[in-house]
Amino acid sequence: MDALDAISVIRAKRDGGRLTDASIDWVIDAYTRGAVAEEQMSALAMAILLNGMDRAEIARWTAAMIASGERMDFSGLSRPTVDKHSTGGVGDKITLPLAPLVAACGAAVPQLSGRGLGHTGGTLDKLESIPGWRASLSNEEMLDVLDSVGAVICAAGDGLAPADKKLYALRDVTGTVESIPLIASSIMSKKIAEGTGALVLDVKVGSGAFMKNLDDATELARTMVGLGTDHGVRTIALLTGMSAPLGRTAGNALEVRESVEVLAGGGPADVVELTLALAREMLDAAGLPDADPAKALADGSAMDAWRRMIRAQGGDPEAALPVAREQHVVTASATGVLTELDAYAVGVAAWRLGAGRARKEDSVQAGAGVELHAKPGDSVVSGQPLLTLHTDTPDRFAAAEQALAEAIRIGPAADFTPAPTVLARVA
Repeated sequence: MDALDAISVIRAKRDGGRLTDASIDWVIDAYTRGAVAEEQMSALAMAILLNGMDRAEIARWTAAMIASGERMDFSGLSRPTVDKHSTGGVGDKITLPLAPLVAACGAAVPQLSGRGLGHTGGTLDKLESIPGWRASLSNEEMLDVLDSVGAVICAAGDGLAPADKKLYALRDVTGTVESIPLIASSIMSKKIAEGTGALVLDVKVGSGAFMKNLDDATELARTMVGLGTDHGVRTIALLTGMSAPLGRTAGNALEVRESVEVLAGGGPADVVELTLALAREMLDAAGLPDADPAKALADGSAMDAWRRMIRAQGGDPEAALPVAREQHVVTASATGVLTELDAYAVGVAAWRLGAGRARKEDSVQAGAGVELHAKPGDSVVSGQPLLTLHTDTPDRFAAAEQALAEAIRIGPAADFTPAPTVLARVA
């Protein structure tokens, strides 16, 4: 019989107390093996959301989730390892050009990624629009790709932090997603268990992000950097803007196409800027501060690494990407400057068009999404195309347009204030 019980742990946190190391270790282990019921863990998660955790509690909670599964080991690789994690946004395709770019500069990038849910896109969904590409690799296959290419983007195996997999799904249906201790421990348990030597975090701030304001985003960034440091992983965070979509596309194949443009030396300026900023942080954290990612984009070596990475996972980098069967153009209602294009609304529109999912088991359309013809700060003329909506199912257009009803603002130039791509750095 267990020495501890779930009700005692729930009451301790409900009443504003701190959880002991023993109670954290017990409750995570017991929940993973089914000895703590879903409703009990729901109650504890809500108590944590309402009353918080101190740094020592969060560190122990994270360690217990890591201990619930296996840890990967990349010590046999000839390159230093560094990974990147984004807290999620709209049009955030940065992982796609970033991983091969950093690999082309001499580091190894073991990028374990996820799928989209709701208005935020998923890296694996995007890459699965490439014919033949596989997200699921064994640990041996992952190591082989890392050794031969220097970068791999794949799904996390079931053995990595299984406690987090259960708790993540529970938080999603119990209104406890926003808890900073639970967000931080969820992200960092997987990244630390993954075994990377260094980690750069892209913490999104704005309407299209989970963190809507800079204070909450800064708290999350500091919490995650502290967790990485406490577990011996060199961790840096950049706080980056997500009030408008990143780049000019939100969707799956649409974002792959744009990522390839970046690797070819083109692409939208904000995507290039953030890709290079994160690449420089990753290379510095990996002990390669003299590597020049801008040169690797310009000379084609990043594109070469991309093609090798896609082929190594069964994909054809030269194959035509899927295109949605139907398109609908949204035009400007006035002449002036596009002062606002709300990221959250664009994400919801892409989701309603079929690019995202409401439940984890839902399928997605590879060609669905939103294409932007203007960005905030651009001058527009009444009647000109602002957005093109893409889907295989045209009866979705009305719901997507409804999501965009209040998202677009056109006014005088004086009403527009440009926002920086990188807002702050936490180390």
